Amino acid sequence: MSRPPQPPAPAAVKLVTAFGSPFAHRVEVALTLKGVPYELVMEDLANKSNLLLAHNPVHRMVPVLLHGDLPAVCESLVIVEYVDEAFADGPAVPRILPADPYDRAAARFWANFIDNKCLKPLWLSMWSNGEAQERFVRETRESLAILDAQLDGKRFFGGDALGFVDLAACTLALWLDVLQEVAGVRLVVDGEYPALRRWAKEYTSDETVRRCLPDRDQLAAYFAANKARFTSLVHAAVQQQ
Repeated sequence: MSRPPQPPAPAAVKLVTAFGSPFAHRVEVALTLKGVPYELVMEDLANKSNLLLAHNPVHRMVPVLLHGDLPAVCESLVIVEYVDEAFADGPAVPRILPADPYDRAAARFWANFIDNKCLKPLWLSMWSNGEAQERFVRETRESLAILDAQLDGKRFFGGDALGFVDLAACTLALWLDVLQEVAGVRLVVDGEYPALRRWAKEYTSDETVRRCLPDRDQLAAYFAANKARFTSLVHAAVQQQ
């Protein structure tokens, strides 16, 4: 008797990443939440590989998701949305974006706010100086205050479960404290933004998130080793503004 046909093996998933990238971390958490097996392909962003340049010729940055024979998917939040839609959800597989259209639109709004109004000035404030740094610090703190109010006593931004906005905000968990320590720039002092600080503890304590977090000491060493390079890049960017 012939054996029944076997279902095709699922297409392989590879994530092109680099140590210390909070943007790639977003995708790692998304894949882990959805229960998707994946292979990490590590990049040295100071010496980018042909693989990265071929699959992300526009931005030449990580993360990049390779799913079977499909063209690459780039940009972290775009990848997270793709992962949420491409891999089935069910009783044991959570949604990352809300099912409700309004809630989904709101989640995208806040993720965009985090990327453009919070993380951009935050990064620039760490490696700049003088009046420019003062401006970036002020912009970042204003955005942190808005996010703190948005949490409004919730465990996560979307309620009790980890979701899209939490992944977007991951830099404000582990990475923020490390950056402040290495750069010597204090954006958050004791007692400020209590809801965000509670959220950061909840986020970094989550079992799925913890599996995807880099070691804190190694992260600090990475940023310390690259401090001069980051300062030079930000100085050049500020000069062009």
